[in-house]
Amino acid sequence: MKFPLLQRRTLGLLAVIVPLLALFVYVGLRSGPLAPVAVTVATVESRAIAPALFGIGTVEARYTYRIGPTIAGRVRRLDVQVGDRVQAGQVLGEMDPVDLDERVQSQGATLRRVDAAVREAEARQAYAQTQAERYERLLAMRATSEELVTTKRQEQQIADAALAGARQDRSRAYADREALVAQRSNLLLIAPVAGLVTRREVDPGTTVVAGQGVVELIDPATLWINVRFDQSSATGLAAGLPAHIVLRSRAGQALGGGVLRVEPRADAITEETLAKVTFDASPDPLPPVGELAEVTVDLPA
Repeated sequence: MKFPLLQRRTLGLLAVIVPLLALFVYVGLRSGPLAPVAVTVATVESRAIAPALFGIGTVEARYTYRIGPTIAGRVRRLDVQVGDRVQAGQVLGEMDPVDLDERVQSQGATLRRVDAAVREAEARQAYAQTQAERYERLLAMRATSEELVTTKRQEQQIADAALAGARQDRSRAYADREALVAQRSNLLLIAPVAGLVTRREVDPGTTVVAGQGVVELIDPATLWINVRFDQSSATGLAAGLPAHIVLRSRAGQALGGGVLRVEPRADAITEETLAKVTFDASPDPLPPVGELAEVTVDLPA
């Protein structure tokens, strides 16, 4: 038996519409407005509400050391990389001495020359003093003239002045050599404290000026959080209050801390109060400097 064309089309549409309608009803009953509402059951407890203050801050180092040369020069070598831990007094690198070694050697020759000049001036002064005393005795015995005695006295004064000048020249030469030796020793880049290398500003072969930082070093034991709090809710914020620190890289892990101090200057543009929050124990591993942290301070009730 053959169905007319219109009936076949009607049956086809029904075959498509009926499943779609069933699917729509199923979705409406499972996840739509007709779906059952999940109920969470909790036990009623009585607790004291503790006021707290929330703020956002960044990890910073309390002590940062930028180590560089005291004179302009070229970096000869660097013995550390970023992330290395160093000890106090450890050599981090060295500046190129250029001609300092030759100047120190030249100054050594100058010292030998001025030492010889001092010995010669001492001998001349001793001889002039002996002659002056001898002629003083001869004058007492009327064996020489007073004019000759005066001449010998003048020769002694000249010898004394020459000896004093030679000794001053020697002192200056020794001071110049000590300055060169100190300048040579200052070419070594030495860590002032035990810490962590956080930055290498330049590479070997780079010319730097006096005071320019070559290596940046921080003391990892002095990490703190520079936190900003809304001024409108910062009432009661004070040093010594406990705090909870959550680093962005360790979501859900709260670290103990405390407010070290509240800064005397606030940010007038953002209307925020600034405070320094320290860790109770140094985090392990250490967070990178500049990482964001969420800080919650427990305020007094």
